[in-house]
Amino acid sequence: MTTAALETGVGAMLRGWREQRRISQLELALRAESSARHISFIETGRSRPSEEMILRLSEHLDVPVRERNALLLAAGYAPHYAQTPLDDPSMSSLREGMERLLQAYDPYPALMVDATYTVLAANRGMEMLLEGVAGHLLAPPVNAMRLTLHPEGLAPRIRNLPQWRGHLLEQMERQIALLRSDTLRVLYDEVAAHPVPAGREEPGDAGAGPVFPFALPLRIEHAGTVLSFISTIATFNTPMDVTVSELAIETFLPADPETAKYLQSLMP
Repeated sequence: MTTAALETGVGAMLRGWREQRRISQLELALRAESSARHISFIETGRSRPSEEMILRLSEHLDVPVRERNALLLAAGYAPHYAQTPLDDPSMSSLREGMERLLQAYDPYPALMVDATYTVLAANRGMEMLLEGVAGHLLAPPVNAMRLTLHPEGLAPRIRNLPQWRGHLLEQMERQIALLRSDTLRVLYDEVAAHPVPAGREEPGDAGAGPVFPFALPLRIEHAGTVLSFISTIATFNTPMDVTVSELAIETFLPADPETAKYLQSLMP
């Protein structure tokens, strides 16, 4: 590769990730057992990094797996990580394991999504929570953000919608910054444009329910009953495949005994 290509390629990309992580050249060099001069030469295109160096720097910069492949391609190397479709036969054990995990959370809602919040699987608890959602929002591909914030989705039933909406939009902003995805940006602009229904509680309202200092609860109505959940998100540790690296399971655990009792009564 020419120096000109490197200046707009892998060096500039690595510099962008380093600056986003707010790490100096010296600090990155120490972490990667290199020198600040070598890091500078890579970033300015004066030195072509080896495949091993790109992977090492990516690891210390916590670059997403998909973007590590992009760095390698920019430097003229082949992608290091496979991208196997989830319906590939080689992924059958993974799919079965994820399905069992989701079912194990019943009666509490749980779902699996990809990097763009497309719903790949959900358990009975989640299906119960989605009762009453408009049919067009449930037509594949189903998107979790669209389901939640659309006026014909869950939004009208979320009692603390301003807070929960703010939480979701901040989550999407972090995901956009991490993945630099145009698809996510378009989705963000779409769901952020939906108005907050009149009469929704604002932060600090007296009727907003109990305070949970450790996490923001999702407070949502179901058949006239207000349920409270605390959500958690689980991802794979050290994934070696792009598809697997972008999978996440979100679970909604009861935030109070009344919610737990209500869900257990629906699915004994």
